[in-house]
Amino acid sequence: MLRLLIDQNLDQDILRGLARRIPDLDAVTAHELGLSEAPDSELLARAADDGRIIVTHDRKTMPDHAAERIAAGKKMPGVLVVSKRLSISQVIDDLEVLVTCSEENEWEYVIKFLPL
Repeated sequence: MLRLLIDQNLDQDILRGLARRIPDLDAVTAHELGLSEAPDSELLARAADDGRIIVTHDRKTMPDHAAERIAAGKKMPGVLVVSKRLSISQVIDDLEVLVTCSEENEWEYVIKFLPL
């Protein structure tokens, strides 16, 4: 099962709904880690250290920072970029499949845009 780091900009209703569907969900928020105001590069570094995949709504800067880590040869456990145009239920459905049916190493160096 994937371990997640939830970016500060992700709709918290998504996290709550996902946690209801996956009772043993291993997810922490940027806020819980004291990283609410952290730049993307710091959040990516923490996710890499902790082996967590970042889930974010940030389409503008997070993919570029993740790509920079990859280009620099740094560990990058994966980034899931969620469109704000999707319904919350569709996002929860997609994330449930990804979290429960994937292994962590499948997402290393991957930047994936939802919907699936």
